[in-house]
Amino acid sequence: MVAVNLWSGLRRFTDGAEVVEVEASTVGEVLQELVKAHPGLDPVIKAGVSVAVDDEIVQRALHHPVRPDSEVFILQQFRGG
Repeated sequence: MVAVNLWSGLRRFTDGAEVVEVEASTVGEVLQELVKAHPGLDPVIKAGVSVAVDDEIVQRALHHPVRPDSEVFILQQFRGG
């Protein structure tokens, strides 16, 4: 299981949980399993989020691997201008 840390605004969709565990081996699977476990997250994830795996932002890298001991954070999407 991969422990996924959520920003505070998402915790209302997870009954207040700051960390949610999912079975996944890629970033894409993490996002898919989060939505499956907590359907309220679907619109937020579809709108776009940033994902950090082991201190590296991996935007648009759904095939990026995650391990059970990876440190995964779901963050508000970073946008440049």
